[in-house]
Amino acid sequence: MTAAALTHLDEDEKLFRDTVRRFARERIQPLVRQMDEACVLDKGILKQFFELGLMGIEIPEEYGGQGGNFFQCMLAIEELAAVDPAAAIVVDIQNSIVNNAVMRWGTEEQKRQYLPRLANDTIGAYALSEAGAGSDAFALTTAAVEDGSEYRITGRKLWISNAAEAGLFVLFANINPAAGYKGITAFLVDRNTPGFQVGKKEDKIGLRASSTCELILDNVRVPKTSVLGEPGKGYKIAIETLNEGRIAIGAQMTGLAQGALDHAVKYAKERKQFGKAIGEFQAVQFDLARMAIDVEASRLLVYNSARLRDAGQPYIKEAAMVKWYASEIAEKVASKAVEIHGGVGVTKDYPVEKLYRDAKIGRIYEGTSNIQLMTIARKLLG
Repeated sequence: MTAAALTHLDEDEKLFRDTVRRFARERIQPLVRQMDEACVLDKGILKQFFELGLMGIEIPEEYGGQGGNFFQCMLAIEELAAVDPAAAIVVDIQNSIVNNAVMRWGTEEQKRQYLPRLANDTIGAYALSEAGAGSDAFALTTAAVEDGSEYRITGRKLWISNAAEAGLFVLFANINPAAGYKGITAFLVDRNTPGFQVGKKEDKIGLRASSTCELILDNVRVPKTSVLGEPGKGYKIAIETLNEGRIAIGAQMTGLAQGALDHAVKYAKERKQFGKAIGEFQAVQFDLARMAIDVEASRLLVYNSARLRDAGQPYIKEAAMVKWYASEIAEKVASKAVEIHGGVGVTKDYPVEKLYRDAKIGRIYEGTSNIQLMTIARKLLG
């Protein structure tokens, strides 16, 4: 597949991308600073995500979704992240992880119960991480004990994105700790289930409007019909959904980098020193050129991985590559954008300082950069 084929968008894809881009710039951009300072996403924006169909892009039309594809999800995430990565993460998690998990492993009854909600009015969250289960994701201690026709879930989850707003959680617990990771099971848990509590919201350096909370589970009773997939096969669900999620993080970081580059180019045309725009100085021109190269290379990796996934081709190595590379260049490009802005770049009056803060998490969540390198190396070595 050539680079031209990777970057080519058909007319429907262009229309979709441009619609999301226009929405992001017209509706989200005026609220970015306010949401960042308040550490909360505007409820009107969340409502519009549903109205535009951005929360159920791949969900089939029979379940109330848009019947689109994974590639379209990546286009949406990239365009939203160019304006506000914190807003983009809501659409990211909903489509790349939560919806996909239910569509792939849900029973027909579960699909009919949950997919229309996810497409139209319910935000989802993915509850895997714990205090002792980060990169070693399967070291989780949250336990689910069989009790007649139910399971009783007890434990604590940390770093759960979308938790403050979510109404549905794909939650992982171990039904047989003696079996290790083979006891891990995925459950679909409603927020209003007795014993389920959303706890402390983390005060983060970046993505501040996006909620990241702990979950407290105190004998949460769920019916056995809430098991997603098969008991003891939760590790498989986690691995496969996170592989897809890494492409989405790549799209988010690519969008962030593009946003930082756009701001840097605009400022370089406007800011004058020594009698001319700083964009006329070769040193600044070369910085901008290198930034543009990095952004385009990142975009190619995202598009390639997404196209492979939609085509049913192997993409695990490529997903790890895009997660590693996009998160590296997002931090690099955002940092350089701050430098091009000079002193004002570190003030909140200009958007690049926020993008710089938002970029840091890219190398950490949904698999650290070292985890991605391990995955790539293992695939290379067979």
